[in-house]
Amino acid sequence: MSTPPASHSFESAILSALQRLVEVVAQLRSPNGGCPWDLAQTPETLIPYVIEEAYEVVDAIRQGNQEAIADELGDLLLQVVLQAQIASEAGQFDLKNVAEGITEKLIRRHPHVFGDVKVQSVEEVHQNWEQIKAAEEQSPTEPQRLTPRLSRYARSLPPLMAGMKISQKAAAAGFEWENVDGVWQKFHEELAEFQQAIASESKANQQAELGDLLFTLINIARWHELDPAEALEGTNQRFIQRFAQVEAVCDRPLSTYTLDELETLWQRAKAKLAGGD
Repeated sequence: MSTPPASHSFESAILSALQRLVEVVAQLRSPNGGCPWDLAQTPETLIPYVIEEAYEVVDAIRQGNQEAIADELGDLLLQVVLQAQIASEAGQFDLKNVAEGITEKLIRRHPHVFGDVKVQSVEEVHQNWEQIKAAEEQSPTEPQRLTPRLSRYARSLPPLMAGMKISQKAAAAGFEWENVDGVWQKFHEELAEFQQAIASESKANQQAELGDLLFTLINIARWHELDPAEALEGTNQRFIQRFAQVEAVCDRPLSTYTLDELETLWQRAKAKLAGGD
């Protein structure tokens, strides 16, 4: 008897591990001896866990911790399998449908790999992907409209990411300033309107003007090829690092320090971190 190729053994091990995960989740959901918590879950109750696990995967990747990445990817995979299991019980779809669907989508949207389309750059790959995606989403009986896709971004993505996607798609459709000077002019207009709202308008108007101002900032970021979500994440981390430095040198509660004292400590922390000490 010949020995199976190493690649075949590796694939078998992967399929075996996935099959065991599917069986364990099915047992957790079984009315006979399953877990009460798992049995009580619905697709809707699991939404917070899907979001949380996705963000934890991102954090592990940014930290570069390979063990944590594998662990968090496992937690995210559990959410996929659990959603598929619940849907299967309701006769809607199962994990096989999920896997087949994404496989066919990948083949369909990569004609330069699985077909005879020729591409010369990553940008061409992206353009082909968007064209194929738009054709898939277009109704044969209705004119193609961008609004449904923009609405989906607003529903499904974090606000900063959604704002960037909406801005990008609208600009690509021609809804765009002639140059970045127009965006900056819009920013100053929105800033003035926000300041006016804060001074004398209702909370609802203040909220609306703040949103307009943030959306304009997102457009400025897009023009300069910056990622606003990544920028804010970096600022959050820097603030925490500097705040930790301030706390480390304080010998009494922060509330007992004057504003000038806290500013001095903050500037010292900022300089220390900038200098890498």
